[in-house]
Amino acid sequence: MDGQLEPRNDPPAADRMHLRVSDDDRHRVAEVLREAAGEGRLEVPELDERLEAAYAAKTYADLVPLTADLPVHRRAGTPEPVTDPVVAGRRYERHVAVLGGFDRKGAWTVPQELRITAVLGGASLDLRRATFAAPEVVIYLNAFLGGAEVVVGPRTRVVMEGIGILGGYDGPTDKVPAELDDTSPTVRIRGRAVLGGVSVVRKAVPGQGPRLLRRRQD
Repeated sequence: MDGQLEPRNDPPAADRMHLRVSDDDRHRVAEVLREAAGEGRLEVPELDERLEAAYAAKTYADLVPLTADLPVHRRAGTPEPVTDPVVAGRRYERHVAVLGGFDRKGAWTVPQELRITAVLGGASLDLRRATFAAPEVVIYLNAFLGGAEVVVGPRTRVVMEGIGILGGYDGPTDKVPAELDDTSPTVRIRGRAVLGGVSVVRKAVPGQGPRLLRRRQD
């Protein structure tokens, strides 16, 4: 009838499983698989096999079995994923480096909670030009047969709460003096280093080294 909307007939859940997936769906499943490998839930050969299947998937029915046995908070590969307001607000990020690296430097925003797992790989975070989503942020750095380095500026307060198991969890090592006050952001670093290492070093902000040197000479 004119002026009236036709009723919407959504397909049943079983039929939605046969809908075509997007590249974002494939990437989301791949991220869950890499994180599971970083937690030791998947062996590297099985990870490679599932990643190959994820990127070759055509429908949701192809993706769902790839994460069905993994205890993920939000099941990947479903036609209607639940929106996580924390993720949507960019207060939470997670990254996994398996046989590779993860780097972040320059001008970027450190989320309120950042989780990074390095397995036979490395991570490098430079916070000197970064802004912070909150006065205190937490970075979880887990290194398994890998390493991670965090670079902070003079004004950043660092609290180390990590554990080294046949590895090191060290810092901050000061290359320049700390200049902390009540407005300094706090970075709390937690996690484990197993047969690997996590280190924090304090350096001058690029472009400000000469000014600091002149100030000390005055």
